[in-house]
Formats: sequence, structure tokens, C-alpha cells
Amino acid sequence: MIAATVREAPYVLDGLMHHVHQTDLRIREHYTDTAGATDHVFGLCRLLGFQFSPRVKDLKDRKLYTIEKPGTYPLLEPLIGGMIDAAAIIDQWPELMRLKASIEAGAVLPSAMLRKLAATGPSNALSRALRTLGRIERTLFTLQWLSDPGLRQRSHAGLNKGEASNSLRRAVFFHRQGEIRDRTFENQSFRASGLSLITAAIVHWNTVYLDRAVRQLRAQGAAVPNDLLAHVAPLGWEHIALTGDYIWSTASPEADFRPLRDVHATFLPQAA
Repeated sequence: MIAATVREAPYVLDGLMHHVHQTDLRIREHYTDTAGATDHVFGLCRLLGFQFSPRVKDLKDRKLYTIEKPGTYPLLEPLIGGMIDAAAIIDQWPELMRLKASIEAGAVLPSAMLRKLAATGPSNALSRALRTLGRIERTLFTLQWLSDPGLRQRSHAGLNKGEASNSLRRAVFFHRQGEIRDRTFENQSFRASGLSLITAAIVHWNTVYLDRAVRQLRAQGAAVPNDLLAHVAPLGWEHIALTGDYIWSTASPEADFRPLRDVHATFLPQAA
């Protein structure tokens, strides 16, 4: 639980580092909307080895930064906001590496460091160095975003999965129409944790059965490429009774798995 009034950008890297420390997933690219995109996040993502690909609102108003004088690029000069202070990065490089090592070792949360650095302002040398590095990364990303349709498609697809996850939570939390109205932070945490637990159970159920469906299709000779499976999200709930009567007396066949419908006829002709 974080306060709704807090900017979400410092927490972007917490979720990524959670996978590094506690799961087998290795995230290469991460997508957010504008609220998650700051110069500090851009810089720290690069230091930690993540490709940060936010979908930025009002991209035309975002300024680029150059190593050389803006006049070196006359066509781009109206888009350039200033020069990069390379000395700020060079002087603080050992401290940037120490920050990187501390986060990778799990000694400190990225959100905690980002909040502190943002609070110190440009007067702090480390904050200024990380912001400068982030401006370099943001400039490179902006140029790539403008020239690479594939990047824009990946970012939109990734954010759509996030919106699908939010839609699932709203569907589960039908009481009070998805609003947490508890007064105390403790009760808000309990309600949010319960919602996360139920959502995770649905995602787990869907993942198990999607895996079984894929195995069955392949056993029947259907072509199911792995690169297409990367675009499948286990976030659907149309097959789940969120309200109504629940009957637990009937045992499920096949070692507690429900039987799969024969979808071979549907998919095989398309794959062929």
C-alpha cells in the first residue's frame, strides 16, 4: 500500500528488483505511463540494467539534451533543452556505482533512495549526477521512440496488460465499486492485500490451465510458437463466477483438474 497522493515513479524499480531478489524472472524491459517517468528513474534503470520504455504523454513538449552545444544541431535546436554536464557524472561515478551495488545487494530499496535524492534537489552532487545520466537516457529513448514503431507497439501492449490487471481487480472488487473506503491505513492494507491474494489466485488458475491447453494443442499437432505465448496474459475472468452460488461437493476429474474442451479444430487450421 502506498498513498494515492504519492508519485508512483520511485516505486517502479521496487517491483523490478523484487524479481531479481526473490523470483526466477529476469525482466529486460519495463513499461509505465507518464507518472512513472522521471530523469532519476531513467538513470537508475540504466545503471541496474533495465530498459525503461514509458509511454510519455505530450512527448512533443519534452526537451532533448546534448553533449555538445545545441547550435551543433540546427534542425533539432528548437527541441533541445540544454547541454549535459558530463563532469557531474564523471565526478560522482564511484558514488553511482556504490548506489547501484547497494540496491543490487538488497541493502536499500530503490524507492527509498529515489525519494531521498529527489528531496535533496539539484544542490546534491549525487542527485545531480543521476538526473544528468537520466537526461541522457531519456533523450536516447525519445529519439528511439520517434524512429522505432516496434518500441511503441511493445510499450502500448505492455501497458494494456497492466490495464487488464486493473480491470480484473475492479471486477473482483465489485463491492463498493472498487473503492477502498476504510479510514485507517491498517484496514486499507488488509483490504488491498486480500484483493491482491484473490487476483493472484485467479492469475495462477488461468496460468495452470493455459499451460495445460497449450500442451494439449501441441500434443494434437497444433503449432503454438513460444514467441506468441509471450503476448498471452492470464488475466481473463469471464469463465469465473464472481457472484452467485458455489457448490464444492462435486470432485473434479483428472487429478483435481477440470477437463479441457477440444480446441484442436479451432486452432489447427489457423496454424496450418
